[in-house]
Amino acid sequence: MTTPSHFEQLLQAAVAQPEPQRLLFVFAAAELPDAASAAQRERFDAGQGGALAPLACVDKAPADLTTFEALVAESRSASPPWHVVFIAGLPGQGSRPPSAQRIDSALEAMVENVRLGRFRGYLALGPTGEPLTFS
Repeated sequence: MTTPSHFEQLLQAAVAQPEPQRLLFVFAAAELPDAASAAQRERFDAGQGGALAPLACVDKAPADLTTFEALVAESRSASPPWHVVFIAGLPGQGSRPPSAQRIDSALEAMVENVRLGRFRGYLALGPTGEPLTFS
């Protein structure tokens, strides 16, 4: 028996919640700041460092998601290439899913948090589904 992926575990947890959930996704790419030093440029060219810039965001019901690969394929057709996706859950209330206004507000806050480098509380996955950590 194989262990479910981090994404599969997230879907299972979202479905198991007592209130209907929406999953929020912010796709981001690494970029090098204009005023980067030579050392920063060297690290970036080696695949390390840089800053994450949000490229796209979307919300989905857990039932609308099947696999991480399907999410990646959909994102590749709808947004520029990305390096990391940040994921969070947003619960509904009173057996109703979150309102469109709550979803929009939560996505805006999430995009701003990614822009500012505040990743705490989000699941971060790379393009192949590997979990990422930031220090």
